[in-house]
Amino acid sequence: MAQTNAKPRRGIKEVIRKFFVSLKRSPQNIALVALVAAFLVYSLNLASIANTTTRINTSNMGQCEFGAMLFSILSFVIFLRCFPKRQKPKYVMVGLLILTLGLVLFTDIIYVLRIHQAINNPDDPIAITDFISTAQSVVSVHIILIAVSILLILLLPVYGKLLRKINTSIEVEGNESMGAIDISGED
Repeated sequence: MAQTNAKPRRGIKEVIRKFFVSLKRSPQNIALVALVAAFLVYSLNLASIANTTTRINTSNMGQCEFGAMLFSILSFVIFLRCFPKRQKPKYVMVGLLILTLGLVLFTDIIYVLRIHQAINNPDDPIAITDFISTAQSVVSVHIILIAVSILLILLLPVYGKLLRKINTSIEVEGNESMGAIDISGED
């Protein structure tokens, strides 16, 4: 007769409990997910943004596109340095992260303004094509996601405390009948 060393089946409650334990230990992962989502939205649609830059070709559009991508990548490096494992956050790095994300917002806003100026130019308006409308909506979504990331980073102490209040302990059968342990050292 062969024995199996299979783990007992875990329920959905256990998966949720482990998820919340992980979040309690590192609540900054919520902000990191928002930052990753913003980066993926922007980088996966970079072809439309590059085509828009080529088509409209007004001042600083290429620099804004380059700056947004550069500062987005740089923000990941800074984010990982902000929150070392099992240590307090490095507040100077958090300030630098907010500054870097602010630069991403600035370049995105300039980019969207250049698109609006080219479309609404009374002398020579640019016709809206598929890639221009895609780029305009992608950069707008990127602005929203970066703003949400900044907000999540700033509110990290608040929701970190709220996550710590969630009870993730496991009730073990038979513990309710245990008495208090006397550690006073008296015989």
